[in-house]
Amino acid sequence: LNSFVTRTNTCGELRSAHVGREVTLCGWVQYQRQGLFLVLRDFQGLTQLIIPQDEAHSHVRKLLSSAPVESVVRVTGIVSSRPPGQENLKMPTGDIEVKVETAEILSSCKKLPFEIKDFIKKSEALRMQYRYLDLRSSWLQHNLRLSLLRVILVLVPAVSIFSVCSSGFVDVETPTLFKRTPGGAKEFLVPSREVGKFYSLPQSPQQFKQLLMVGGLDRYFQVARCYRDEGSRPDRQPEFTQIDIEMSFVDQAGIQRLVEGLLQYSWPEERGPISTPFPSMTYEQALADYGTDKPDTRFGMKVVDISSILRRSSMQFVQNALGHQRGTARAICVPQGMKYLRNKDLESLKKAAKSQFNQEVMDVICRPDGSLKSLLTKFLDEEQQSELIRALNVQVDDVVLLAAGDHKRVCSALGSLRLGSADLLEAAGVVLRDPTALHFLWVVDFPLFLPKEENPTELESAHHPFTAPHPLDTHLLYSDPTKVRSQHYDLVLNGNEIGGGSIRIHSAEQQRFVLEKVLKEDSEVLSHLLEALEFGAPPHGGIALGLDRLISLIVGSPSIRDVIAFPKSFKGRDLMGNAPDYVTPEELEPYHIHVSWPVAETEAKKN
Repeated sequence: LNSFVTRTNTCGELRSAHVGREVTLCGWVQYQRQGLFLVLRDFQGLTQLIIPQDEAHSHVRKLLSSAPVESVVRVTGIVSSRPPGQENLKMPTGDIEVKVETAEILSSCKKLPFEIKDFIKKSEALRMQYRYLDLRSSWLQHNLRLSLLRVILVLVPAVSIFSVCSSGFVDVETPTLFKRTPGGAKEFLVPSREVGKFYSLPQSPQQFKQLLMVGGLDRYFQVARCYRDEGSRPDRQPEFTQIDIEMSFVDQAGIQRLVEGLLQYSWPEERGPISTPFPSMTYEQALADYGTDKPDTRFGMKVVDISSILRRSSMQFVQNALGHQRGTARAICVPQGMKYLRNKDLESLKKAAKSQFNQEVMDVICRPDGSLKSLLTKFLDEEQQSELIRALNVQVDDVVLLAAGDHKRVCSALGSLRLGSADLLEAAGVVLRDPTALHFLWVVDFPLFLPKEENPTELESAHHPFTAPHPLDTHLLYSDPTKVRSQHYDLVLNGNEIGGGSIRIHSAEQQRFVLEKVLKEDSEVLSHLLEALEFGAPPHGGIALGLDRLISLIVGSPSIRDVIAFPKSFKGRDLMGNAPDYVTPEELEPYHIHVSWPVAETEAKKN
């Protein structure tokens, strides 16, 4: 840590064993007290400095006493033990202090926009505007330095993927400028000097890694930079990093074993060991039991099918729902909901189901005497009410949220209410989701295609158009593609998708059919890939792990912005550098682009 630099030690490493030594420290002024003490901080920790009070060192006293907080200084002094009773057990360096002999202000700090302290609350916009200051906080320093996975996979050669020297993986850097890929997320466009032609920034190296398999490399990996022109969410950024892996002659089980071994090898010790193999669940089971394809299995409150109970009721809306082919009636039980949730909380949950899923939800409350209170109870006889209580294991003060309608819509709405109810219960002090628990889960057997939201009569890929159909469903691809399962698998951790992959289509004929006949896409855009598949392509598959999201879960951050040095805002803007920004018409001319919006030219002149 001290090689090649002017310091002898860092601010976090001095101990009692160093007493009597002359040391040189460099760092930032954390705080200064009454011209007597100064705490110096660097990336590794804090050291208390004793400012000399004698006349011979008056210039040192004056310099350090007047140094603004967060100024950069270099000091030389003698390590000494703190006086008995003045040790600071909260600091690793709390047994010692450094008596300063010489000092130099390397860079003075002007008035700060906010204090560099973790307990000081700052708006996220302000933090991102002054990100270089926010990076000095111990929280962000910890997050960025904890990226053990990043260190292992970037600094260690490719053969060190979980230390299997014979694995034969090749680290290949794929292009950033490419062409538009049909389907999937929106891509950023990059203008070229050819009239009307644009590059695209790849949303993943998907095509390249498949072409590497056609090229016979057999095993590829890359810590890849990816781009998606989508709105930011707490777990998503327009530019992000993923661990990208592809293998030839592999099946789904082989990819899963590889990833489990990789995570087990590189997982930080402080988070506890990982048990493998990870459990697996089908997409249909996840949707039916948890209402989502990324279930958080750390707590119960499963979605329960009560169709058989309500089928015998006289509720007309339930009968109408169950009369449809995919109709269902389901419910979740919120434990102690009456005790911890207010009426406005229940109304808010029901409104969310209506606004997000167009799904009506009704509540049923269990009174202290064990009876049920709801508008529905008048339509249920005593036996049906008892069956409902048994099916959901309803206890006194529990609240049941019930819905009837289309299977996917009902399950998705109740799955969302399950998570919303858990948030409300935990806000009231109920512990449901252990933050230290690690519940990994493989979700498999996704549908290969889904109806488009804007036009349900057309289909789109559930994963991407290169995903192979399930071997048992291949015949349905040509007769009823809506019923085809895929060889797509997602890795979920505590309700967060941290990776996804699939076995790929390696037949040019099948790939062309999927593009042209099922997805109605112009296959000419992918002519290079289709032609490559005609030259003897091996069966192959892979996966991509979202590195930023994975690390945010390791450090317990709700947002991946807290593990990225220079993230974008929710709107995809860089608030520090004010990007994206306007450019002049002269700069656009070589790219044959003219901005017709009149404000643009005005703003460009201002800048």
